[in-house]
Amino acid sequence: MNDPNGLVWFDGEYHLFFQFNPHGDVWGHMSWGHAVSTDLIHWQELPLAIPEDPDYMIFSGSIVVDKDNTAGFAGPGQTALVAIYTGAAQAPRSLQNQQLAFSLDRGRTWVKYAGNPVLDIGAASFRDPKVFWHAPSARWIMVVVLSELRRARFYASSDLRHWRHLSDFGPTHDGDGIWECPDLIPLTLPAQDGAAARTVWMFKVDVFENHVAGSSGARVYFGDFDGNAFHAPAHAWQWVDWGMDFYASASWSNLPGADGDPALAAEAIWLGWLDNHVYAKELPTAPWRGQMSLPRMLSLCRTEGPVGMALVQQPVPGLRALRQPLLTQAACVIASGERLIDWPGPGEHRALDIEVELIPPPQGSCGLLLRVGRPEAGLSERTVVGYDAVRGALFLDRSASGFLPAFAPYAGRRHAPWPLPADGVVRLRLLLDSSSIELLSLDGSCWLSERIVPGAGSLGLGLWSEQGEAVLQRLQVYRLDA
Repeated sequence: MNDPNGLVWFDGEYHLFFQFNPHGDVWGHMSWGHAVSTDLIHWQELPLAIPEDPDYMIFSGSIVVDKDNTAGFAGPGQTALVAIYTGAAQAPRSLQNQQLAFSLDRGRTWVKYAGNPVLDIGAASFRDPKVFWHAPSARWIMVVVLSELRRARFYASSDLRHWRHLSDFGPTHDGDGIWECPDLIPLTLPAQDGAAARTVWMFKVDVFENHVAGSSGARVYFGDFDGNAFHAPAHAWQWVDWGMDFYASASWSNLPGADGDPALAAEAIWLGWLDNHVYAKELPTAPWRGQMSLPRMLSLCRTEGPVGMALVQQPVPGLRALRQPLLTQAACVIASGERLIDWPGPGEHRALDIEVELIPPPQGSCGLLLRVGRPEAGLSERTVVGYDAVRGALFLDRSASGFLPAFAPYAGRRHAPWPLPADGVVRLRLLLDSSSIELLSLDGSCWLSERIVPGAGSLGLGLWSEQGEAVLQRLQVYRLDA
C-alpha cells in the first residue's frame, strides 16, 4: 500500500481508501484498497474497492458525499459517495486524467462513471484531485496538480461531471521536484492579544525532492482562498513533518463534528503514508509492505515571526484509551553517557506510547535510546531521539537502528528546529511500533516520523546525555493494547 485516498466520514464510519497492489508487495497494478473504522484506531479491511482495468490504473484522489445529488447518481432515498480519482493510462500510453466512480451502498461497491474521463487536458502528469464543496460559491472545487510543472490548478463544477478552470498556484520553490497529493483545508487561527480569530486556508502539497530531510515530504502554505484562487505570501509556509517518512497526507471530508463524535471534533484530521518511495520496496517487512501514520488532528496556533502562525498536529485521543502502564521512571540526573533501563516483566512491548520531560545540558544534547539491542546477544542497535540545545532542535537518528537500505541518507540524523520553552523543559511524546516511530513535541507543533527495522532482539530502552548532565523530570511508558 502507499498513498491514502478518498478519506471520508459517512454514516458512522471513517473510510480509508489507499493505493494498493492486489497482486504483489511492490508498486504496480494501482487500485484502491479499502478499510473502515468507527474510531480511527481499530480498522476493518474490506474487499478491493476500485480495481485497475485494461485501460487505466487508479491513481490518487478523493471522495465526497453528494448530499444534494448534484451528479445525479442517486435514486430516491439514496445518497451517493462519489470518488474523483486520476486515471493513469496503461502502458504504452502516457496520459493522466480525472475520472469518477460512485457508490450507493456505503462504499462497499463502486461503479465507474460511463462518461469518464470528466477532466482531460491531454497531459502526462496531471493528477491527485482533492474535491470539496465550497459553500460561499455553492459549487464543487477541485485542486489538482500538474506534477512536472510544480503547479496546482483549481477547477469548479456544479455537478462533479463538468469542470471549468479557475486559476493556478505555483511553482514556488526551485528544486522541489514533482508536486503530488494537494489538499486545501480551512482552519481557524485563534484570537490572541486583541487579534480576532479568523479563517486561514492551508494548502498542502508533497514534493518529491528538496525536502529538508533529504528526500520527499510535504509543505503547507498559509493564505486565503476566495472561491476562485489561492493566495499566500511567499514566506508563509512550513514543513509538515521533518522526518523522511511522512508523505501524501490526505484529510477526511464530511467530518461529523461534535455531534458525531465529541472526542474527534476537529476542523480537520489527516494521515499520511509512513514510508518513502526511494526505499519502500527494500524494507524487509512481510507479508505486507507499506503502512500509514497514525491519524492527526489539525489546528493552528499563533507564533512570533513573519508567518505569525504554525500548524499543530495532535494524535487522535483514542490512542490514550489503549494505554496500559508499563514503566514509570523516577526523576534523576543523567550523567554524560548512556544508561539502560530495566524493563518490568516479560514481553516484547512492541507498540509503545512514551511521554518524557527532560532538561538538557546548556551546551549539549540528551534524550532516549529506543529499540536497544541486548549486549549479551551481540546486538548494538539503537534509535536515538532527543534534543540538541546548541541547535535548538529535536532530532531522530536511525544510523544504527537495524536494517539500512542502499539509500545512504536513510542513516542520517534529522533535525527539526524547536525553541526551548521558557521553563527549559523539553516535553516529548513518542509513538513507537515494530517498524516505525513518530516523534513529536508534546504541544504538537513539531514532528519527525520515520521507519526503523530493528532486529527481533532489539527491544531495550535507555537514557543518554552528552556534553554535560541532563535532568530527567518524568518518563512514562505505556504499552498500547488494541
